[in-house]
Amino acid sequence: MSVAESATPRILDSIGDVAGTAWDALGRGGSPFLRHEFLTALESSGSACEATGWIPRHLLLEDDRGRILAAMPLYLKDHSWGEVVFDHAWAHAYERSGRAYYPKLVSCVPFTPISGPRILVAEGVDRHWAGARLMETARITAVTDEASSLHILFPPPDTITELEALGLLQRKDCQYHWRNDGYTSFDDFLARFRSDRRKKVRRERRRVQEAGIRFRTVAGSEVTPPLLDQVYLMHAATFLERGQSPYLTRRFFAQLHEHLPESLLLILALQDEVPVACAICLRDDATLYGRYWGCRERYHSLHFETCLYQGIDYCIEHGLARFEPGAQGEHKLRRGFEPTATCSAHWLRDPVFAAAIDNHLTLERQWLDTYLRQSREQLPFRRDAEHQSDNPGEHPG
Repeated sequence: MSVAESATPRILDSIGDVAGTAWDALGRGGSPFLRHEFLTALESSGSACEATGWIPRHLLLEDDRGRILAAMPLYLKDHSWGEVVFDHAWAHAYERSGRAYYPKLVSCVPFTPISGPRILVAEGVDRHWAGARLMETARITAVTDEASSLHILFPPPDTITELEALGLLQRKDCQYHWRNDGYTSFDDFLARFRSDRRKKVRRERRRVQEAGIRFRTVAGSEVTPPLLDQVYLMHAATFLERGQSPYLTRRFFAQLHEHLPESLLLILALQDEVPVACAICLRDDATLYGRYWGCRERYHSLHFETCLYQGIDYCIEHGLARFEPGAQGEHKLRRGFEPTATCSAHWLRDPVFAAAIDNHLTLERQWLDTYLRQSREQLPFRRDAEHQSDNPGEHPG
């Protein structure tokens, strides 16, 4: 019997229902966010669980010996918070028509708008076959759970054509990423800037220094529980100021610290050795990911220094190729972060709504392509120092 003939789908009610070694053996492109420990921390800490509207429906394909051939992280949701692919207008249109948009199925890493594999495949298993089987299972699950739709958020852009071939609609968006062209220092990076923009960045950095603030990066293995307490209080304050509760619990960060210390990095802003702001980051072998920010006091340009410039310094010092400081933030363009296309894929059970959204997404992609081209004009680089890319808005390579 072939692998395809013997494959059996299984739905997990918790990521804890599969062994971490088995899950991590699947190809995940090196992403720390798809590690079993990261997903477990989200669920077991009460951050992404049924009580917060994230009901696990992770999909597995197993052979007749119980070996995992492929998997997809998947959640049943009754809201759209924590996704950063905004479909609230779709939900309102459903509501106005007297239909229910929620629940819906979402394949993503909760609260993590970072591109990475959503179809995880064991070595030697055909990815196209696995994708087709998982999508078939996901659609059946949508019908069983009475979900209106299936959404694949932030898959690798080079897989979007495969998802479209499986009947999903492409949506395009933009983030702002920094890439390392072999810089030897921050000044080396600034040398590519036009004079006026270079002066403004230096002035921002100088204002933070003049406030008596210095910085320290702390690797996960060096983080102590009392320090994590301070960092979490600053992180939570950014939500509470807006009248929201933090998505992530203190227990989540404790588990992240315990189980993925090699991926965790804290950037601390200190005044008289007391933390006044922080950026909570993760990293892998090639990329620094700025994920969460918090502060205890406000200072001019402190956010830019903590969340952007210190991350660039770290990447240059440690030879990392990219820095993804988080979703949104057009102000990053003027500070040397390049517009970068991201994508998502969507399947809607209702053919009338599917056709309408397909038309909308076609127009939205055309607008986004224009925006990606035009936004490059806001980059601060001298004309003789700009990147030459065949695909504006995309990272070469």
